[in-house]
Amino acid sequence: MPNTASAKKAVRVIARRTEVNKARKSRVRTFLRKVEEAIASGNQDEAKEALKAAQPEIMRAAQKGAIEKKMASRKISRLSSRIKQIAS
Repeated sequence: MPNTASAKKAVRVIARRTEVNKARKSRVRTFLRKVEEAIASGNQDEAKEALKAAQPEIMRAAQKGAIEKKMASRKISRLSSRIKQIAS
């Protein structure tokens, strides 16, 4: 248990940030799921639109520290390459 006032405040801040990050990660997973479903359906145009909507959300989560920046870039890169493969 925190003893000092600053430690008590830190616990409160961490709890707030955890809630925000959970919501942000959940939102990213929702967008990623939409892209995955579009890829699975085989519709390249739909998949491109879903990725276009998901990309800013993923990068925003990375910028805010909810997910790692390299992980966000890797996810976007791998999804785009999978979308390109649909055409062939």
